[in-house]
Amino acid sequence: MRVLHVITGLAGGGAEQQLLLTLRHLPPGIDCEVATLTNPGSVASALRADGVTVHDLRMRGNRDLAVLPRLTRLIRRGRYDVVHTHLYRAGLYGRLAARLAGVRTVLATEHSLHAGTIEGRPVGTGVRTLYLAAERLGHTTVAVSRQVAGTLGDWGVPAQRIAVLPNGIDAARYELLALERLLVRQSVRDQCGLPLGSWVVGAVGRLVPGKRFGVLVEALAGLPPELDARLLLVGEGPQRAALRALAADLGVADRLHCTGERADLPELLAAMDVLAAPSEQETFGLAVLEGLTAGLPVCHSGCPALEALPAEAAPGARKIASDPAAYRAALLDLAAHPPALRSAGARPGGPPPRPPAVAHYDITRTASELAALYQRLGPAGVPAPAGRET
Repeated sequence: MRVLHVITGLAGGGAEQQLLLTLRHLPPGIDCEVATLTNPGSVASALRADGVTVHDLRMRGNRDLAVLPRLTRLIRRGRYDVVHTHLYRAGLYGRLAARLAGVRTVLATEHSLHAGTIEGRPVGTGVRTLYLAAERLGHTTVAVSRQVAGTLGDWGVPAQRIAVLPNGIDAARYELLALERLLVRQSVRDQCGLPLGSWVVGAVGRLVPGKRFGVLVEALAGLPPELDARLLLVGEGPQRAALRALAADLGVADRLHCTGERADLPELLAAMDVLAAPSEQETFGLAVLEGLTAGLPVCHSGCPALEALPAEAAPGARKIASDPAAYRAALLDLAAHPPALRSAGARPGGPPPRPPAVAHYDITRTASELAALYQRLGPAGVPAPAGRET
């Protein structure tokens, strides 16, 4: 089976990283290529290093309609069985091009959708109308959580056209033995300018207002100096300068450490003592699961991936209000009463025990479910069963 993934860009965002991870774990027999409308960034380089063909369509803006015939020709030449789009702009152009090229099995994954926003931007009547018109050109929209599926339904997408397939975690990458973990922790802290004895609060994601990382900067300013707390922000984005300015205003500029975009997340997580995720507008909550996979306690303000599971699936996660006072109190409590990283049956020297939520979202499982969805849809483009969750 030949599949073309069409995505808006290939910088280091969550949807892009998830595509990279999924393609690495799809079972044999599925030959994937990727077309990016614009911005072939770090993820394009990683895909090519893996041997995946990446087509750069060099789109110059949202209204560069010349990309449509180029994409249509690419799809015709490639003789793909399935076209699978990711992100809003790629969903518009990719589904239309696939139909013009005669491909009958057309999917789109909806990575970031809320009632009034899509990919962090407000949704007006025109955007929603265009979205729904493009949706009808495909057969199935894949929602990464029940929350996204519910929003799609509220927008008017029929239940039989929606399949819930969550994001995945590459749990195997986090299996550091105790000695390795200590060495990695020291090395990463040296790289990032973090004293080995400091108490590090970590956060992962695009530096954009919706992630609410300013809450953590304000909470950091309220922690006692004797704790020597540091905030390690992993990610890049337009709010970087504003966060640095806020830290300077609050007198904690020397305790805010921004790594920029990094590919070595398991190693960075090993340098942290707790992961914090103050965003209330998550559609899945991948960073929260990554923290749990690394054996960290987690404070978060919204994680649909965990809300879909029983509380005992993630005992190391606490949900708290997204405000500085709540995070300051929670962090102080964790610093005073650090959770035990070892369970009674854990192997000495082995990795920290993982909560059941990690196994539920393991990438090998979710990639296999995606392959099964391709097979169910088949070349004839038969829709997935109504309301099915994989």
